[in-house]
Amino acid sequence: MRITDYELYEVPPRWQLLKLETSDGRVGWGEPYTKWHYEGTAPSATPAAVDQMMEKYVLGADPAPIEDHWQAMYRSSFYRGGPIHMSAIAGIDQALWDLKGKEFGAPVYELLGGPARERVRTYQHVRGHRDDAEDPAAAAARAAEREVDAGFRALKLVPTGGLEPIDTPASVEAAADIVGAVRQAVGSDVDVAVDFHGRASKTMARQLAAALEPYDPMFVEEPVTPEHDHALPRIAESTRLPIATGERLYSRSDFRPLLEADAVDVVQPDVSNAGGITETKKIADMAETYDATIAPHCPMGPVCTAASLQIDAAVPNALVQEQVLHSTDGAFRYVDNPEMFDVSEGFIAVPDGPGLGVEIDEETVAEFDGRDLSFSRPLGRRADGSVGER
Repeated sequence: MRITDYELYEVPPRWQLLKLETSDGRVGWGEPYTKWHYEGTAPSATPAAVDQMMEKYVLGADPAPIEDHWQAMYRSSFYRGGPIHMSAIAGIDQALWDLKGKEFGAPVYELLGGPARERVRTYQHVRGHRDDAEDPAAAAARAAEREVDAGFRALKLVPTGGLEPIDTPASVEAAADIVGAVRQAVGSDVDVAVDFHGRASKTMARQLAAALEPYDPMFVEEPVTPEHDHALPRIAESTRLPIATGERLYSRSDFRPLLEADAVDVVQPDVSNAGGITETKKIADMAETYDATIAPHCPMGPVCTAASLQIDAAVPNALVQEQVLHSTDGAFRYVDNPEMFDVSEGFIAVPDGPGLGVEIDEETVAEFDGRDLSFSRPLGRRADGSVGER
């Protein structure tokens, strides 16, 4: 069996789906990220990287030796790693695992050692900080109640907008009001995670964490940007709340110093950002040795979500799974078996289909391929006009 062809589709809202075809008629799917895709006709950065990896190392090759393909794609580049290179590898790696599972008629997690659980806990996003709401805390509480009524038992929200390096007590109080209102609305049986989105300085991260402690968040995500991860040990020492980070880290090497410093409780690699299933499984295993859990980052489409579920099923230290499918219009139109993502009592059942378990509707993918994927991420500005995190 050989890889005979591939095609990379770009579909709304801004997802990329990679299809690999084999000489015996099998098809495997992966999902690399779109990177640096903004308004107008500017292309995404990842397709060129996918093309290079495919043409040089995968097309015409036997798909079976996945580890060898991974090493070739990674080590062939003198300048390696980072969001574009690792995302291109990730999409190809997922598709290779999908093919391998289909060849053996088994889910990927069976090939990784078998299931460690029967179902995977998942969470739903709740809009927290809102400049357009008269009462942001009340609006967040109502949204949280709706998601709990829909079957979710874990939620996540961003309780702040942009922050000054040292902000006012009112900004801290506003964040605490939002989280407190959500906690009061859903009770103590529902987990509520908070995401600072890297918007806080190390100073504000400590202040915010202290203010949120009474509401017992499941974790505090990205209290600072990865450039300032050196501050995480001090932040972790200042609070009893679990610290989570990792969506902007791309390899075991990126996570290693945080684990060695005991600075993180929950690691959040993205299976479409951190080298695919092959590397994410290694990150999860490394985290286990430091008594850290894994909550894979996944604000993406059905293939990334399916690949994440395979990791969650295979490792003993999976905590909770992010997903946006249940809050994204049209997310399930690309899938022939959307029931695999059904949420019951806050859990998604471990997939039982071969490979990644997701069945892609190729006609719909082809129909929506090439639609406008432009995306404008607003630039953060502080009150004095300087650029800040957003």
